[in-house]
Amino acid sequence: MSDGGPRNVIVTGGSRGLGLGIARTLCAAGYCVIAIARSENANLAAAIAETAADESAGGLHFVSSDLADTGGIVDLVARIRKEFGPIYGLVNNAGLGTSGILATMRDGDIERLVRLNTLSPLILSKYAVRSMMAQGAGGRIVNITSIVGFTGYSGLAAYSTTKASLLGFTRSLAREVGKLGITVNAVAPGFIDTELTHSLDAAQRNQIARRSALQRLAQVSDIADAVAFLVSEKARNITGTVLTVDAGNTA
Repeated sequence: MSDGGPRNVIVTGGSRGLGLGIARTLCAAGYCVIAIARSENANLAAAIAETAADESAGGLHFVSSDLADTGGIVDLVARIRKEFGPIYGLVNNAGLGTSGILATMRDGDIERLVRLNTLSPLILSKYAVRSMMAQGAGGRIVNITSIVGFTGYSGLAAYSTTKASLLGFTRSLAREVGKLGITVNAVAPGFIDTELTHSLDAAQRNQIARRSALQRLAQVSDIADAVAFLVSEKARNITGTVLTVDAGNTA
């Protein structure tokens, strides 16, 4: 990746689902991935063992952190820099997928959604950008948003709000840090096979698939490949954009 070894990329929510899929794909592409989650699980431990045995992989590491505790983020970034070296990339993937009709949602649930899905990525990006600036070698930030951030979906008003906010954040931050060689982009998945879609029954999932141009749901690997592209040198002149990966659901 570079003369000093694999480039370090942080992936939040990297212990399961989409985050783990992104972490695996980036490792296979030769990056050193630091997966952030509250706790390690069997799937992540197995992935770490697999990458350790693969000489062509960049490496996968786990760092425990509760990103809802935004006050601890500055120390988290300092710890990562000290242990792994310069930060090249950040994938803001961690988030809650809490669904519910807004009129009946608890205020506390709404606050948790906003804190983890919106406030945490902003603060983590702030300190990651500072690290990238100190190194002077550019960098990559990829925010995982959702098509519901610009289409809406009944029962996901609060969740959609947090994902829509990342769109404005992506475009504005791209303008702030572009002169430093840092690109900022977003990936907007459609409905994929994750915990959020598990709340939908088979009929709802089939209806979503039928609405898509390709008559199917996107897979975790599709989103992971999009992230890997945006982190790579092939995307060096792409910034402030949103890459939609939804099998044509919003076509």
